[in-house]
Amino acid sequence: MASIVLHIEGMDCAECASRLERALTRVNGIHAATVSLMAETATVDYADGAALQQARERIRKLGFEVGGSAAEHPASCGCGHDHAHDHEHDHGHGHGAHDHHHHDHAGMEEVFVSASPLAALLKQKSVRTILLFAAVLLAAWLIGLLIPQLNRVLFWCALAFGLYPIVRTVLASFEAKEYFTIETLLVIAAVGAVLIGEEEEAAVVVLLFLIGEFLEGYAASRARAGIRSLKQLAPSRAILLAENGETREVDAETLKLDDTILIRPGDGVPADGLILEGTSTLNEAALTGESAPRLRSPGEDVFAGTVNLDGTLTVRVTGPAGNNMISRVVRLVEQAQDAKAPTQRFIDHFARYYTPCVLLLGIVVAVLPPLLTGAPWLEWIYKGLAILLIGCPCALVISTPAAVVSALANGARSGMLIKGGEILEKAGRITHAAFDKTGTLTAGKPVVTDVVTFGVSREELLALAAGLEATSSHPLADAVREAASAGHVTIAPVGNIAVVVGKGVSGRWNGTALFFGSATTAGTFAPVSDDARAQIEALRREGKSVSVLTSGSDVLGLVALRDEPRADAAAGLRELTAMNIRPLMVTGDSEATAQAIGAALGLTDIRAGLLPEDKLNVIRELQAKGAVVAKVGDGINDAPGLAAADIGIAMGQATDVALETADSALLGGRVADVARLIRLSRRTLRVIHENIAMALGLKAVFLVTTLAGITGLWPAVLADTGATVLVTINSLRLLRGGK
Repeated sequence: MASIVLHIEGMDCAECASRLERALTRVNGIHAATVSLMAETATVDYADGAALQQARERIRKLGFEVGGSAAEHPASCGCGHDHAHDHEHDHGHGHGAHDHHHHDHAGMEEVFVSASPLAALLKQKSVRTILLFAAVLLAAWLIGLLIPQLNRVLFWCALAFGLYPIVRTVLASFEAKEYFTIETLLVIAAVGAVLIGEEEEAAVVVLLFLIGEFLEGYAASRARAGIRSLKQLAPSRAILLAENGETREVDAETLKLDDTILIRPGDGVPADGLILEGTSTLNEAALTGESAPRLRSPGEDVFAGTVNLDGTLTVRVTGPAGNNMISRVVRLVEQAQDAKAPTQRFIDHFARYYTPCVLLLGIVVAVLPPLLTGAPWLEWIYKGLAILLIGCPCALVISTPAAVVSALANGARSGMLIKGGEILEKAGRITHAAFDKTGTLTAGKPVVTDVVTFGVSREELLALAAGLEATSSHPLADAVREAASAGHVTIAPVGNIAVVVGKGVSGRWNGTALFFGSATTAGTFAPVSDDARAQIEALRREGKSVSVLTSGSDVLGLVALRDEPRADAAAGLRELTAMNIRPLMVTGDSEATAQAIGAALGLTDIRAGLLPEDKLNVIRELQAKGAVVAKVGDGINDAPGLAAADIGIAMGQATDVALETADSALLGGRVADVARLIRLSRRTLRVIHENIAMALGLKAVFLVTTLAGITGLWPAVLADTGATVLVTINSLRLLRGGK
């Protein structure tokens, strides 16, 4: 037996992946198949080349594209099963033969890079099909107005045009023994609508279905593009240091374990490694979420994707491409997405069980009484047909999406972007909300919180400190300059500015030597009094970074900085607590900083010093205890947690990866919007339950009256059309605000 990894294109939802997986396992000679939606792969264990070829044909018939050409790998290990993986990721194949109505995503990725997104969309066959079908429907309606006698025939033709690719999919699904799919349900609903003279309604339902399926594919493609962008964080080139001291620039992908590389100031780190020589501060926000850069010295680790700010480092590679921090984050995101098995769509569940039962009941009612009792055939066939009309699934089909669409529109108007109805429904069941600190509970950048002076004014201290930091791009330097600007302080023209690597910055002003930086280094320039040290320690206990300004042999003062909480964060957390939702903080920042921010916000559950894997583990631990967890964050380091959580929520101006990985994005950056999202979800769930009760209730009433001979075909139509009207009106309530 051998194993192969095939690249699959066209999967736009979890059900696509599940259906494909089930279909592959039914192919003779296929021992196992695992389909990954986010990685767009199918891992297939097959007996021989013939079985693999049948699997490829099955994939194509179901409307998906499979890349590359298969290569067999015979069993070789002791157990008899060599699962050697031939990764056939042929990304260059086209979609010329791809005619499935909603699995044609050719050019989908162009949407993200094209100067004209509209032109890129129009290149896609699925979009052209939707536009053409809409044009056919419009033409049928206009001609029907002019020649009413042709109205039904025109809509029959239009409907046939729209249903043709869907029917092809249904037939392919039947061949794969997938009998009651969402496409099957749609065809039954459309035919049922035609039988009761609602050709126009059937055609519009088909059009909306095509649009909805395209949007699902679009969302899935955006998610994949966001995950791929993670790999671009690490630079593509690296400076390799040879044993003789010579350097040469190489492709970062070619770096091997134990290679020695040189990382200059301002360079991105191309691979995970261990510092051999040099000391520098690194911006690790992309991976750890810490707002302040970290000082790294020999013997400490550095991670791919971080940025070296001021010193030159010699680093031994410990994690080459494919096994560095960035690669691990990518794998975590993909695995978490695939492991997040969504509950089977209500509509698909309904199609598999409800529709066959209704059809069986109609047949029984039409046939059994005449056969057993000699009752009139025409009377009971009439009743059987009425039952089929009563059982038409239109009202139930629309009960959930009508509510969801209204709620999504409401959320969008309020700056809450929610990626689909399943996410909206699940948000109402949240029990825990895990918040990142930096950029989520806090503003995401340090600000000056305290200025302590010794013998000079606040303005003088800020003028000198800002003068020393005038040319620095360090986040703390930005904060000092902003504080000076906010106080309308004129920045002092400091000269001879030099970076003291990892410690601070020095310069001269009016002939006097200045230093601004760490308290330890400041002590080498000027004696730091016990009072000053006590104040430094007090500020540090509050989670603040403290810099000391010296002039000659005097300490002029202290500047404390911290990434401060958002203005609405405390109120937003209290609102969640009032809704019986437990908030907690998960952050890569230090314990002191996390505790200080948590205390200011009234948070008691705080997990600090976490790497992406640690945040992911916290989510999984809560889920293992039965919690329904929302992960709220804005950084790349949050991506695995956002994917693994029951609901991932990206806050404000989140990174692209966080936005694409998350299930919802709160563009306003308000913590209170998390509570608003949950309230909207709970309202939506109530409306959905009301809709289902109305749809099924009317059907039950008319079922009884039909069997009793009180109502016939025309009243039976009201069981569905009447319920559809009621369901729609009820759903429109979600367009309004309120609780």
